[in-house]
Amino acid sequence: MRQLSIQVPQGYGEQVLRLAQRCDGSNLSLTAATGIAGPIENIAVLLPNRQVGDLLDALEKELPQAEVSLLPSAILSMHLPTDEMPKGLKEVQPRSSIEVFLQGVQSIGSWPSFLAYAAIAGIIVWIGLYTNSVFLLVAAMLIAPFGGPAMNVAIATARGDFDLLKRSLLRYFVALAVVVSATLLLSLLFGQTTATAQMISTSEVSATAVLLPLAGGVAGALQLVQSERSSLVSGTAIGMLVAAALAPPAGLIGMAIAIQKPEMVISGIFLLLLQLAGINISCALVFRLYGLRPQGAVYARGKRQFFPIVLGISGLALALLLGWQFSSSPHLLRSSRTQRAFAVIQKVIENDPYVSLVESDVRFTHADIASQNTLLSNVYVQPRKGQNVAADSTSRRLTKEIQSQLLSEGFNVTPLVSVTLLEPPP
Repeated sequence: MRQLSIQVPQGYGEQVLRLAQRCDGSNLSLTAATGIAGPIENIAVLLPNRQVGDLLDALEKELPQAEVSLLPSAILSMHLPTDEMPKGLKEVQPRSSIEVFLQGVQSIGSWPSFLAYAAIAGIIVWIGLYTNSVFLLVAAMLIAPFGGPAMNVAIATARGDFDLLKRSLLRYFVALAVVVSATLLLSLLFGQTTATAQMISTSEVSATAVLLPLAGGVAGALQLVQSERSSLVSGTAIGMLVAAALAPPAGLIGMAIAIQKPEMVISGIFLLLLQLAGINISCALVFRLYGLRPQGAVYARGKRQFFPIVLGISGLALALLLGWQFSSSPHLLRSSRTQRAFAVIQKVIENDPYVSLVESDVRFTHADIASQNTLLSNVYVQPRKGQNVAADSTSRRLTKEIQSQLLSEGFNVTPLVSVTLLEPPP
């Protein structure tokens, strides 16, 4: 339930009460008062969430001089007898579309604070990537102001609001530019020359990367449309989920520019564009499912044809990005290729009658070797029980078998394999 306080000139209160009753209003009351311009009447009403927009629409048509205050917090409306209360309290409804829109607009905030948070997030991202501190990356995700602009882009898409879309995209890319600039300047200031382990990990893209923005968009939209009493996840957690897909890649771009690693810059740009397209598609679809439309109460500037156009552009962008990802193997699929290579090595060793696998370490290197995608594999094996094998010949044989298997499966890499035979104690 939502509580509204409606102020109208004297004599119009009864009309407001009738409108509120038609919208399933409850706990109605009318109070006479005196305003600056003369006598007025204040009407207090509790409305189901889904009826807020209908009442505002009716007031706009019949009483445009009405002034409305909407309490954004949920109200528990209880009716006696007490044994009927649990049944009524279980009827939790999603927010009205006008509330979702207004909440998104309110999250815009002022430019100084927005830029300050983006700069602080950039500094913390840089420290986390530079020192390989995962907990600092998590802290940067909590601070980074990416969630608001990303959600507002989706609201603008669902509403068909070109002005809101422009402002939201501007904030989105300005925040990214601030983070990139902060990490670039810090890397230059501290004389960074090589990529850290966390930078390498962030730059390695998986085939499943598209699932994160799609899931994040759905989660963000659900958090906005659900009543606070029915939402099981806090807004901070949802904002962190969105920032998790954006803050580290943005920091990676700035640091990679400083140390002149173009392949890392490309990975970061790919991830940022993938996140924006994926979040917008899934989030906008959920908003439309919950009733956000181009036209509605106290909102008439949306264009009906805008939603399919922007959604189509986002879908085309997502398809092009995925096409780029899977056609540029292994550069934008290094994380997935690493897992596949590990499986290939494990299969080769399991099929060998003489040795057993102890451990294998597979990773792509970022060595500056022209026209070469280096896949480095360190494999440790030990003789099977009852087998007496020579270390040198076994190492050479297994190296050739692993390299041959990787090349035959179309990995498009230069597999450098080191097989070490370990002898257990007698």
